[in-house]
Amino acid sequence: MTEDLLSLAKRLDQQDSLRKFREEFEFPEYSGEPKIYFCGNSLGLMPSATRGILEEELEAWSSGAVEAHFMGPRPWATYHKHFQEGLAKLLGAKKDEVVAMNSLTTNLHLALASFYKPSSKRYLILTEDPVFSSDIYALQSQLQWHGKSPSRALLSCKPRKGEFILQTEDILKKIERNKNRLALVYLGGVNYYNGQAYELEIIAKAARKAGAMVGVDLAHAIGNVPLELHEWNIDFAVWCSYKYLNAGPGAVGGMFVHSRHHKRKDIFRLQGWWGHREVDRFKMKPEFKPAPGADAWQLSNAPVFNMAGLLASLDIFQRAGFKNLVRKSRAMTKLLEEQIASCSNKSGYRIKLITPGSIDERGCQLSIWAGSYAEELHTRISKAGFVTDLRNPGVIRIAPVPLYNSYEEVVLLAEFLKKWCYYKK
Repeated sequence: MTEDLLSLAKRLDQQDSLRKFREEFEFPEYSGEPKIYFCGNSLGLMPSATRGILEEELEAWSSGAVEAHFMGPRPWATYHKHFQEGLAKLLGAKKDEVVAMNSLTTNLHLALASFYKPSSKRYLILTEDPVFSSDIYALQSQLQWHGKSPSRALLSCKPRKGEFILQTEDILKKIERNKNRLALVYLGGVNYYNGQAYELEIIAKAARKAGAMVGVDLAHAIGNVPLELHEWNIDFAVWCSYKYLNAGPGAVGGMFVHSRHHKRKDIFRLQGWWGHREVDRFKMKPEFKPAPGADAWQLSNAPVFNMAGLLASLDIFQRAGFKNLVRKSRAMTKLLEEQIASCSNKSGYRIKLITPGSIDERGCQLSIWAGSYAEELHTRISKAGFVTDLRNPGVIRIAPVPLYNSYEEVVLLAEFLKKWCYYKK
């Protein structure tokens, strides 16, 4: 390793105003030392405060039992409201446009019940390729539910031959070609495989012009890239909170519904108790009266223990400041990108970056194409004490998360890749 590069990384860490937040997370260990964790795009680390919040809710259950729904510092009956402000800031949304509830795929089905309304002429759904498997399963089953053939009604926008990322131009052309039959455009905010952040504002504008609804899967985008869902006129979005939001495995998901849909009389919802307005929810009336805003899409009361980790994480986001996190994320990924690029294009090296080079078209995930060498390389990485993510076919995903990763860790991984990604003769 070049001493100058390591010295640079250590100096950047010393100057980093966010470095104190690293101490608020708990790291898995390897040989008695904390692992170098670059897998926050799959499961974020646990905030230390989570344990205390969980214990507080357990104590509320123990000491208050059913009365804890309406008493104490965080009454369970209104628990979901504690997340509105923090989530709205990360999403670029109004508070009444967001709600923490269910899981991502459950929320996607609920959203599609409201916003995918196929007709005999307008029924096509356009999505990305590759698309995360959970999304494609949901889209296919919704089409089948409506009596549509997925092979005919589900369109995929694929990268050009020999490329890994989608050109915005190609997405717009696909929308234009199918504008008379297109019912929904549904994309990931950040593609899970290649790390590409789509130009959602431009795409949403084209979709609306074509008469289609716009939905977004934010699993890899929320807490990672800047979002302005309200201003971009996104119709709906769904997400999970166990990746960059660090809320824990299987933690509560969320849903965004643009305010222009809130008071529509013609909108259909799959209704549940907690979607009824709060003022008379417990009067158990048979007629459904929707709660204001995105709350109307709720089904059941809050899974309190499943939400506790999100409280801890959103507090950290609030104190760190999302703009500061984005600035550090871009600096770390640029440093890693430069080091990988310095060797990946040379003869004899067998990896290359497939994430867009522009910082405006990616978050903190960098995807490396290693082809048939990917599994062996991933094993070597793991044995060296790094935690990354293997995604078939042939990709290793690396996510330097600004809340808890350091520049020194980025340099250590870069030097490791330089050592093990050369074809030895």
